[in-house]
Amino acid sequence: MAAPRAFLRLGAREWNGRARAIHGPREPVTPDSNQKRRTLLQFLSDHFHDVQALREYLLQKQASRVNWKNRSFPNIQQKYGPDVTGALFILKQGGAVKFQDKEWIRPNERGRFPTEFLTFREVPVEAVDASGCAINYQGMSNLLPLKELRSLSLQRCPNVDDWCLSRLYLLANSLQELSLAGCPQVSERGLACLHHLQNLRRLDISDLPAVSHPGLTQILVEEMLPHCEVFGTDWTRGPKLEAERPPRDTPSPVCP
Repeated sequence: MAAPRAFLRLGAREWNGRARAIHGPREPVTPDSNQKRRTLLQFLSDHFHDVQALREYLLQKQASRVNWKNRSFPNIQQKYGPDVTGALFILKQGGAVKFQDKEWIRPNERGRFPTEFLTFREVPVEAVDASGCAINYQGMSNLLPLKELRSLSLQRCPNVDDWCLSRLYLLANSLQELSLAGCPQVSERGLACLHHLQNLRRLDISDLPAVSHPGLTQILVEEMLPHCEVFGTDWTRGPKLEAERPPRDTPSPVCP
């Protein structure tokens, strides 16, 4: 038997009332809001013809932001020197630095940090914790002038790759501790570039997904750096299959 029309209208009114109670009163539609909506839709339709184009645009914007974070500071370096400039770069990235005979300097939860280190022009930076920072090949230029840097942590840095490691030879005279744990773009080819760092005493190469055979790689790195404690490899995993290795279309870095 078909339901009476009055009953159906009553149910519709009840449902509409509940919907208004859940979502709240609808905002009035004004000419300005309509114009804004049309402007946004017009912008998207003018610039992006498909989802792929929009995705490429967003990736390009993200790359631009990363490059901006990794810019150099020539004026600051000229005024305060390379150590203060390198410290400023790391602190702006959200990392931490330690000047010689000084306490660690770290940003607070709002990203702010004390500026007293600007007076440390003659004090060298001896340790850098850049864990999780957006440092890339370009940004490494802010760290390489730190000629007395002894400890460098690049843990979980998403943009640190084999090409970045190929530049670390410039820190060979001072660097004693290096952590690359959790860097997704570091492979065996980048680790091979560390043979210049003969003063290393501690090297963490744990959790490197781009490394195909972590156990074998550790053995080779230990032979390459005989005076360095290399650790972090999970021997219980065994070697990974070659198919599990992510594709790499970029050429191998040329180690000097």
